[in-house]
Amino acid sequence: MPLTFSSAIGRRQLLQAGITCTAAVLARPVLADDRSTFGGPATTLRTGQARIRMVGDKYPETSVWAYNGAEPGPVLRVRQGVPFQATVENGLSEPTTVHWHGIRLPNAMDGVPDITQKPVKPGERFRYFFTPPDAGTVWYHSHADSLVQLARGLAGALIVEEANPPKVDRDILWTIQDWRLTTNAQIAPGFNNRMEAAMDGRVGNTVTINGRVPGALKVRAGERVRLRLLNAATARIMALRFAGHRPVIVALDGQPCDPHESTDGRILLGPAMRADVMLDMQGEPGRSYDVIDDFYDRLAYTLTRVEYDRKSPVRPRPSDASLRLPPNPVPHPDLKNASVHEVQLQGGMMGGMAMGAGMMGMGGNAAWAINGQSMPGDGNPTMPPLFETARGRSCVLDIRNETAWWHPMHLHGHSFRVLDRDGTEVPHNVGRYRTCAPARARAGCVRRGQSR
Repeated sequence: MPLTFSSAIGRRQLLQAGITCTAAVLARPVLADDRSTFGGPATTLRTGQARIRMVGDKYPETSVWAYNGAEPGPVLRVRQGVPFQATVENGLSEPTTVHWHGIRLPNAMDGVPDITQKPVKPGERFRYFFTPPDAGTVWYHSHADSLVQLARGLAGALIVEEANPPKVDRDILWTIQDWRLTTNAQIAPGFNNRMEAAMDGRVGNTVTINGRVPGALKVRAGERVRLRLLNAATARIMALRFAGHRPVIVALDGQPCDPHESTDGRILLGPAMRADVMLDMQGEPGRSYDVIDDFYDRLAYTLTRVEYDRKSPVRPRPSDASLRLPPNPVPHPDLKNASVHEVQLQGGMMGGMAMGAGMMGMGGNAAWAINGQSMPGDGNPTMPPLFETARGRSCVLDIRNETAWWHPMHLHGHSFRVLDRDGTEVPHNVGRYRTCAPARARAGCVRRGQSR
């Protein structure tokens, strides 16, 4: 997958997620704001333990880690181009940070412990401040021991609002999370076991929307709904099918695309991926329609239902307002002068290649690697970079997935454009200007892309 961006990127940032396809990455350098004069809306996020009624009144409350006692964390709404700041107070018994996932922002505000900042120790605080250049659906989450802290609940949505948003009747957010719960509704122990580390990660047994096992989405015929979908799971991939409806995708990973329906009628969401869809509610008043996740073979389940009021439709026919979102100011890559780099994703169980000494994790676990090298542990800034590129120069990455598993792709602080998958050009501009996006990836797929 070719990517284009304008600063050097380290091996660690690529190792934290995998991909198997061709993409283009582009990014304009984002300069740091002056902390002493920084203004704009401010908020405080305090991490700590909380108890929530996740699975209903018949079960005990579930103990989670949360921001401000809410699960998921509070929805933060900011305006595009308006300065924003958040003070994180650590009420946990271990260090943490916050990563602002999907935003082009100064590296010092990126939230990667021991790489862009020191971890926020228990009882300490850290102030993040940046001006979001792009509108869209993004999110924030812990980036310290993130497999555990994110799986325990440290995540929330950040909505960067457009100056001229599309005309809809309602704007609805679904933060979808995946939990592995015990019979008494508590988060199961056993993180970082060898089997999960070598396969597709910690896939749970309970899926929630906005922190609760979902009831029905109540709608009225004739409505137009903007539905923001956020997959905040650590490993579960989702493919959502809206029975009886034709959702139109208008943005992926926070970046606008040409409005279009998916080829198979499903909305594919890898971990950390977001999709904004428009739904014209043309169902029959009084009826309900299932929303089904059928990504995993023979493991389809009903996530929720769309339930219609019996009242007459809001309007006799679908709204004729434009579905297209305003573009974001992401620069175009310079392919003629771009550097080109090959990236092979390797390792894992059933990966089809031998696990060499350099690809074994701690305790002898099967590890994941890029170009034969695996991160030896969390927080190792001395590890040499995967490659280096000049600031301001476009960069193309050819990424090949040599493993047996799908992988999401995540580039901190950069946008990328997906050029092709296995040599087939990507339609609808769906790969265009996607920031910190997990890209669709399966074994054997190759993607090329560019960045600046």
